[in-house]
Amino acid sequence: MSSSPPIRVLLVDDHALFRKGIASILAAERGFEVVGEAGNGLEALDRARELMPDVILMDIFMPGANGLEATRRIKEALPYVKIVILTVSDEDQNLFEAIKSGAQGYLLKKIEPQELFAMLKGVVQGDAPISRAMAAKILGEFARQTRQATATSLPGANLSPREKEVLDLVTQGKSNKEIAAALAIA
Repeated sequence: MSSSPPIRVLLVDDHALFRKGIASILAAERGFEVVGEAGNGLEALDRARELMPDVILMDIFMPGANGLEATRRIKEALPYVKIVILTVSDEDQNLFEAIKSGAQGYLLKKIEPQELFAMLKGVVQGDAPISRAMAAKILGEFARQTRQATATSLPGANLSPREKEVLDLVTQGKSNKEIAAALAIA
């Protein structure tokens, strides 16, 4: 029976104590190997190129290049690397920007260790590790965009007020001459 190789993880957070804590809990769990750490987004890109991790756990708020910018840059250079944002921010804007930047997941730091392990194993298998609360925000945004798109695709939604006046007169059966006279145009 052969066991699969450990998931190689790069930790990126500007708080050394937090990185060391995550490294400790991952080291205690079979199936993970912390291959390196970085304290900011610029260092993360260098370390990712050097270490070729399977997964990067990335904070958002860091000096230099933040986690969103680092995610964009890493995905451009190493598109196969899985990046999971691990942050305190439950702000919609950060969530959506992380996804647009190429992150495969978005987790809050209040996550339980066992849930983190499961999410990291899942991302390597192609899952999108996102908490239920974050998934609800994504679904809400899609619903909002769909409602907005539907409203703008309704007949007449993109017409100017003057075009609507002309359309109204056309629907009343007015001729071109009558419309021109009604609107005082030639």
